[in-house]
Amino acid sequence: MRSRTGVTREAVHHPLFARFYARCGPVMDARAGFGAHRETVLAGLTGRVIEIGAGSGLNFRHYPRTVAEVVAIEPERHLRRLAVDAAQHAEVPVDVVPGVAEALPVKSEAFDAAVASLVLCSVRDQRRALAELHRVLRPGGELRLLEHCRAEGRGHAALQWVADRTLWPLLFGGCRTGRDTLAAVEAAGFDVLELRRFHVPERAKGLTLPLPSSPHILATVRRPG
Repeated sequence: MRSRTGVTREAVHHPLFARFYARCGPVMDARAGFGAHRETVLAGLTGRVIEIGAGSGLNFRHYPRTVAEVVAIEPERHLRRLAVDAAQHAEVPVDVVPGVAEALPVKSEAFDAAVASLVLCSVRDQRRALAELHRVLRPGGELRLLEHCRAEGRGHAALQWVADRTLWPLLFGGCRTGRDTLAAVEAAGFDVLELRRFHVPERAKGLTLPLPSSPHILATVRRPG
């Protein structure tokens, strides 16, 4: 099935990574603190929310009850099935929908908020995905981000450059660790309201070299009203 932009909705197919992520995601939430980060990035949301790249639905249990509805977009078939199961246990209504971030199957200005959690590193066209998020948010609506990002240090950024051009995207579902996601968000027309940078694991304790995926941002940005 193709969308209005010609992007095949089942174009994302990473069966091995999907199973790996489904197993490791809850472990990372518990041991690396991602559960707390999910809680933070979703805090205070209200109204209708769209989440892109919902994965296996790890965010669902963290949505506050002030949210009226979540439309969760997930292109990968195995992860989508898991997300449907997770939606049944959420405290807010969650509708899991097939689709890709670059061609969201929803109307313009239909949502009060949007969520991108560990997904903008792996979308095929980050610029188009952000343009779609801008389109579907009402003026003044917020986009909440929990994402990998380009390292600030030159040495670490060089490590990301090498990883992104060798095995890393093949092993981790198309993830590219060195994308300057914050700059792309601003270029898409969003205003940055809050921003926090952190590392997972924090400053790569005990490692000679940092992991390419260590730098993250947790941010709230807004479509201007």
